[in-house]
Amino acid sequence: MIIQSATYLISSPDYTKCPKPDRPEYAFIGRSNVGKSSLINMLVDNQKLAKTSSAPGKTQLINHFDIKSYPQAHAGGSVKPDAWYLVDLPGYGFAKVSQSQRKQWEQMIENYLRKRENLISVFVLIDSRHNPQKLDLEFIDRLGEWQVPFCLAFTKADKETQKIVSKNVKDFLDAMRKTWQFLPQSFVTSAEKKMGRDKMLQFIETCNIEAEQAGNNNND
Repeated sequence: MIIQSATYLISSPDYTKCPKPDRPEYAFIGRSNVGKSSLINMLVDNQKLAKTSSAPGKTQLINHFDIKSYPQAHAGGSVKPDAWYLVDLPGYGFAKVSQSQRKQWEQMIENYLRKRENLISVFVLIDSRHNPQKLDLEFIDRLGEWQVPFCLAFTKADKETQKIVSKNVKDFLDAMRKTWQFLPQSFVTSAEKKMGRDKMLQFIETCNIEAEQAGNNNND
């Protein structure tokens, strides 16, 4: 996939205020300080798209970005670019906020994940520098209960040795195996080294093609 453009569209306090669900949509979520904004910016090749901050909890709304891309085989030319949404969600395991604010965020995220009809997949970001965290596993189990499709993106793989990263990824997937029959697709990433970028974009491109085919079949 070749990214043609990536632009900020709107920030919404509720899923009902989000843009019209007329194209495939991919959401990104993770614990505070997992490197979400950096990963999004790396993915779309725009370092200023998602606001990065050293203070956790900066994202507080549902942020939509309008992405135009070409399939790898049809870069440029007269081919019309594909249009899809990338969504930056507030983190879970929230920064220091009031109990009422936390509940409000949790409800906003749950409503979006369960009711946004064009949501193709959620990228759950996991910090590859750490052992499996209970908070991440609990959130993933909730996605399972809600029947929300997701995949995993292990972040900051350049911040530790390959041996430690590999062990942490393996331990996380092993922890999932205790309650999951099938494991989701996973990517090991580094925003700094652009690691995992091609594979993630290929995954999105494949999902976009499948969504278009499903839409055509429904129209037949």
